[in-house]
Formats: sequence, structure tokens, C-alpha cells
Amino acid sequence: MARSEIIGMKELERDIKLLGRVPQAAANRGANAGGRIALRAARAYAPVETGALKKGLFLKKERKVKPGKAVYDVMPDPAKNDIFVKISKEGNRAYYPASQEYGFLTVDGRLIPGKRYMRRAIDEHTGEIERAVLEAAGKELDKVLRKKGMR
Repeated sequence: MARSEIIGMKELERDIKLLGRVPQAAANRGANAGGRIALRAARAYAPVETGALKKGLFLKKERKVKPGKAVYDVMPDPAKNDIFVKISKEGNRAYYPASQEYGFLTVDGRLIPGKRYMRRAIDEHTGEIERAVLEAAGKELDKVLRKKGMR
């Protein structure tokens, strides 16, 4: 298994040790910066039938559970479920974003493979996301360190 090094990670770890904790603002800004890149890529890769899926993806911040941690999810907008949920003549419900990501079975039992647009968005932009997270978190840490007179 090949190991890769994230450029700038050592400096970020050093600054965090100097402060003694991760400032919430640094975690928020870093996670948001990475999430915006993933959102942009997911919208670009989303299948275009009506365009609703591209417009229906958004970035949602998870509730803060742990200090110094922030998580943003790229997800379909629940307000657009009336567009995304398809109901067949038999009364079966299908969720369009999930069926496009993972695939679905046809009436005759054939498997239609998923487009994997969200998975591709992350896999193909991992390096860019890491750099954006480190850059945004680093800038915020520098502001905090300067404010406290440690820089």
C-alpha cells in the first residue's frame, strides 16, 4: 500500500500543538472549503435528465458534536423530494438521486449500473480537497496565532 504525504500537514500539526487545541473556526473553514470543491464536482458529474439533480445538491453542515471538528455533507436537498421521489404504477417508491448513484433493477430484473457521480467527485478531487482544507484551516490558525501574539 502506497503512502502519500499531505503537503503542509506538518506545519498545521505544529500550529495546533502550539495552541493546544483546534479552534472551531479553523475546523469550520477547512471543512467548508473542502466541501465546496466536492459539491462543485458532484454537480458537474450529476446525470442531466431534467437538471433537477444538479440544482438539488447542496452542502449541509452536520451538528457540532466534538469541539474542533466540523463535517459538511454533499446531499440532495430534502425540500426537493417531491421532484426526486418517483412512484411507479404499482405504488413502489424510488429515490432518483440514490438510483442514479447506485443503480437500480428494471421491471424484467436487469441491473442498470449507477453513475457514481458523488463517488467520482470525491475520488477524482481528493488532492484538491485536501489542499483546500489545509490552506483554509492554516489561514484561520495563523489569524488565531497572530491574535494571541504567538506569531
